[in-house]
Amino acid sequence: MADLVAPTVLLHRAWLDARDEWGRDVVQHGSGLHHATDVDTPEGFAAWVHALNESADESVPMPEELVHATYWWIVEDGTVVGSITLRHRLTDHLLHAGGHIGYSVRPTARKRGLAAWALGQVLTHARQLGLDRVLVTCDDTNEASARTIERNGGVLEDVRDTELGRTRRYWIVLA
Repeated sequence: MADLVAPTVLLHRAWLDARDEWGRDVVQHGSGLHHATDVDTPEGFAAWVHALNESADESVPMPEELVHATYWWIVEDGTVVGSITLRHRLTDHLLHAGGHIGYSVRPTARKRGLAAWALGQVLTHARQLGLDRVLVTCDDTNEASARTIERNGGVLEDVRDTELGRTRRYWIVLA
């Protein structure tokens, strides 16, 4: 059984195992990880976890180019199998290409419905934030992600060329 877990230093080794399966230079959508982030040392990992959790706190000012976001790790039996994030609002860039929600599931945990389950769970949090609809995007060639979004009520608005590549843009209405 999978759970959504707030980032925690208690899962340092499990998170590193997931990162290493993806590859150190592979983008993990929904993780909040940037290439320059030190996650290998306990101190660097703790600082990153703190920043991820603090980004959800609306009382903490954010740099102008960033938005508040809530991060979760998808955890199954102590194993980090993925990440998902809910951005609390959209910038012009996020409206054009990135959307409200980003997610990824590690390769050995795919094709089991974990992304669809996690997305459904996060939609509940989006409603609690007061959002009436969310934008979720995926690469135009990522058929599995497109199906995940569609299973959660995503309606395709368009496919466009963005700085992220050819991108499918879906809106999910939150009733």
